Amino acid sequence: MIPIEVGLTSYRVAHYKDEEHEKQLRLSLDLIEKVRMDVEQRVTRYKHLMSKYHDALVKSRQFNIGNLILKRVSLATKDLAHGKLEPNWEGSYRVINYKGRGSYYLEALDGRRLEHLWNVEHLRKYYQ
Repeated sequence: MIPIEVGLTSYRVAHYKDEEHEKQLRLSLDLIEKVRMDVEQRVTRYKHLMSKYHDALVKSRQFNIGNLILKRVSLATKDLAHGKLEPNWEGSYRVINYKGRGSYYLEALDGRRLEHLWNVEHLRKYYQ
């Protein structure tokens, strides 16, 4: 017994024309450059919108020389005896110089300078 699907041909197979297939294939090859250009424009527009969205969410922080700030407590300087109740910020420190964008030299209020640069991600403005 032969299944009925094997004996019947599909519409595509029954109406296939080799010349028409070649014509459609050549037409699609001619249009491939236009399709590529459209895709490239869409990708460029998408990247522009994503960068615009990201830039709208970013809040830049900048400190001036003489500002009082707090610095985040790092794992190296954290006192484990206090446990989770230890404060997350320590200071206050004064900005004495900056180098580049977002890198600051600090000194404690007693005049002791911190030896390396601190990134703005680890600093917060101190309000008295």
